[in-house]
Formats: sequence, C-alpha cells, structure tokens
Amino acid sequence: MWLLGLMLAVAGAVVAINLVNNSIASPQQPVREYLDALQKGEGGKALGLLHASVPQSNPAMLDGEALKTAAARISDLKVGNAQDRGGNEVMVPIDYTIDGSQLHTEFLLQRSGTQWLFFHDWSFVPAALPVLDVTVVNSNQASLNGVPVNMPKGRNSFAVFYPGEYEASLDGQFFAAPATRTTVSSRDMPSAPLNLLTQATDGLKDAVTAKVKEFLDNCADQADKQQRLQPDCPFYHATNNRVVDGTIDWSITDYPTVSIEPFGGRWVVAPLDGKARIKARQVDLFTGAVTELNAVHDFSFTTRLDIDGDTVKLTPQLNN
Repeated sequence: MWLLGLMLAVAGAVVAINLVNNSIASPQQPVREYLDALQKGEGGKALGLLHASVPQSNPAMLDGEALKTAAARISDLKVGNAQDRGGNEVMVPIDYTIDGSQLHTEFLLQRSGTQWLFFHDWSFVPAALPVLDVTVVNSNQASLNGVPVNMPKGRNSFAVFYPGEYEASLDGQFFAAPATRTTVSSRDMPSAPLNLLTQATDGLKDAVTAKVKEFLDNCADQADKQQRLQPDCPFYHATNNRVVDGTIDWSITDYPTVSIEPFGGRWVVAPLDGKARIKARQVDLFTGAVTELNAVHDFSFTTRLDIDGDTVKLTPQLNN
C-alpha cells in the first residue's frame, strides 16, 4: 500500500508538472501576455516580452492609444500549438482576423531556463521591430492611428509592433487626404508603405474662389471709375473707334473655376479662365456713326497662392 501510494503521488506530480508546462509555463503563455499588452496599449511591457530592439525611427506607435488602435481590429484570435524548431526553440503560430481578412503570424521562442527544477521558462527570440514608412504630399503633418505625427519633408518611418493595423490620414482645414491602411503581420515581411495623396479641401477652394471673385469685381469697378479700355486687369478691349467717356461699363460674365494642385513642393492655382463684358457707346472715326459697344472677351491669368496658418493670400500675376 505504501509503494502504491508513492507511485500514485509520483504519477500525480508528473501530471501536474505536465499541466503547468502546457499552460502557464508553456511557450504559448508569453505570446498570450504579449498580445494582451498590445490590446491594452502597454508598449513597455510588450517590448520587454518581445525582447525586440527598436530600429532608428519614430516611436509614436509604440505605446498608448496608437498601439491600442493598432490591435483593436484583431478578432477571432487563436493561439496554436508550439512546433519544435530544434535547439530548444519552438514556433508558436497565431491565426486571427483583421477587417475580414484571415491572417497568420508566427513567433519564435526559446527555452531560457527552468523554475523549481521542473517548470520551463520561455522567451521570444530577440529581433528588431518592423518599420512602417509613411509619405504625405506637400505637408509636414499627418495622423497615424489617430495620433498627430510630424512628417519632415513629407515622410517619416515608424517602428511598429505586430500584428496590427495602421491607418494614416490628413484632415486639415485647407488640405486633406483620404485615410489609407496597412496590416503588419510579421517582423520579417515588409508592410506596404502608407502614401497620403493630399488634396485641397472644399474650404480652401471656396476661400480662393471668393478671393478671385473679389479681385475681378474690384478690377471691373476700378476700370469703370477710371473709364479705361485697358485697365490693370486680366481683361481689356482694343478698338480703332473712339469710345465715349463716361459710358464704359465692365462686368464679369463667367468667373474662373478654381483648381489647386501640388507642384514642385508647393500648392499652385491652375490658370484662371473667365469672360468679361464691356458695354459703351463708340464713335466711328471715319463715318462719325455712333453705335452701342457690347462685347465679351475671354481672359486668363495666373496667381500665386500663399497660406500662413488660417490666412489665405492670393497675388495675381498679370501680363498686360
């Protein structure tokens, strides 16, 4: 009976040791703890568990809300069985879904020792974090996972944890870019860069359109006051007849449609095309006949666009 009891105790101990080694002392446990740290935005803990080095890059995505956002779209997570890779190393796979896409990530771990003689210690094999490249047209700012980030000369590189999803966007008063996303699922597989194609907002176009209209209306008013056929404006009228002073009346019939595009690191307004009408009485110098002048002239001009904070400035460039 004593021997039987001892054998049962030993068997029970072996079963207990195996249960511990297959649960809290299993190689899957550090993976679970790492994924939990990502979802809580605990970048320091995640980095310590992963034993990863941080490459020279911007660290804005490695903690807090940016990190929580990266892991927030991970669902249907399943941690698989460890697979032996030899040399006290195992690979732990995980399968999961991000935005409806089925994804797979593998973590390489190594046995780093034992506790209490029987329980295994597992740790991630050290490696560098992956880097995500982001570019933005004609802007030194952007938003990445909801966090404002600096973009010197329109580009930057960010160290990121994996797995996770990263979304870049630009939502400014005058310039904006549609959001673009990429998923980082591996430390070795390079992720697609995020390229923000910035465009002028409707707010900027409306502001420029209003300033163009104001300039042309003022130009027409000044031309009327000065009674000039060839004012300092984009439009003019040439004739061999004598125009009766006091009868000249300029008006804009078609205002230009504003288009703003990036060019050479600046934002430029495309050539502005419109139509102006002149009305007046004119006298034929040969016959003396008096007739009504009513002519519409096409015109085109360019303008320099300068933006300083909330201030939009237009400087028309006139050739005549």
